[in-house]
Amino acid sequence: MKNIKLIILLFLFFISCKEKNNSVSISLKNNSVPTLDYEVSGYHPHDTTSFTEGFLVYKGDLYESTGATEDLPQTKSLFGVVELKTGKIQTKVEIDKIKYFGEGITFLNGKIYQLTYKTKIGFVYDVNSFKKIGDFIFPSNEGWGLSNDGKNLIMSDGTNVLTYLNPNDFKVVKTISVTENNIAQQNLNELEYINGYIYANIYTTNQIVKINPQNGNIIGKIDVTSLANEVKNIYPNSLETNGIAFDSISDRIYITGKLWPKIYEIKFKH
Repeated sequence: MKNIKLIILLFLFFISCKEKNNSVSISLKNNSVPTLDYEVSGYHPHDTTSFTEGFLVYKGDLYESTGATEDLPQTKSLFGVVELKTGKIQTKVEIDKIKYFGEGITFLNGKIYQLTYKTKIGFVYDVNSFKKIGDFIFPSNEGWGLSNDGKNLIMSDGTNVLTYLNPNDFKVVKTISVTENNIAQQNLNELEYINGYIYANIYTTNQIVKINPQNGNIIGKIDVTSLANEVKNIYPNSLETNGIAFDSISDRIYITGKLWPKIYEIKFKH
């Protein structure tokens, strides 16, 4: 009799454990960040010497900023308008690549702001003449991506922190820590502000994440691995995905990467 009771208790214990495990599995599944479906609506050539660091649309023109690395002597630190028929950049500003590695750019209140990589220095230019009208020191150890919400500059620095800067005195307004299910998302890179959300390329991956700026939570992901594989087949020296630009007037979104031979137009719910 005792053996029968023991068997029954063990059976009930096994069922209970199984239900708990299923409950945990379902809970984790419910917390998973959704992948955002997209479709490619077109593409354009991209200069395979462009080491993409910034990508955005201003008044209908697609702008790109690039950095220069010693490993790739053909690269330059510059920014300008991308000629969509050729992929070439019509250079507006070029900085000394010996001193500075060009990073992200953004347009705000009649000015262009540009980050550099490890010098902790940013530059300010007049939006019409492209003449340098100032510079600033930012608090992060490194400068990566740059965007804005119409009021403040928003910069990434390779960590999971996004820093909001006042564009007038460059003081820190606030910082937000970006997480996925309470786990810090490192390597936030090139940024784009689209309809109240921040989209960020994740360095060394083919992932673009959608961030809620109210709490830093990642609420969606775009996986462009298929595009990265396609350009790799076309041009084997293509590197990581880096570049998302939103044209709010035409509702077009452009995607590219470092040394990619193509710029893609994609569509997704945003």
